[in-house]
Amino acid sequence: MERFTAVFERDGDWWVGSVEELPGANTQGRTLDEARENLRDAVAMVIAANRDLARRDAEGRDVIREEIQVAVA
Repeated sequence: MERFTAVFERDGDWWVGSVEELPGANTQGRTLDEARENLRDAVAMVIAANRDLARRDAEGRDVIREEIQVAVA
């Protein structure tokens, strides 16, 4: 399981959420709990979409795909 920094802000009757480390992972919810759950879903969708786009872009090319680990402070 990965860890990200979620940022939530009240906007009228809504909570708006985003992830600092993952541009494009944004959402909203009527409650803070709903926004949290929606943000978890958004993160999973953004990562899956980015992975799919990268794989399609690499089709037919001589590429090496491998996992890396990065320590971030």
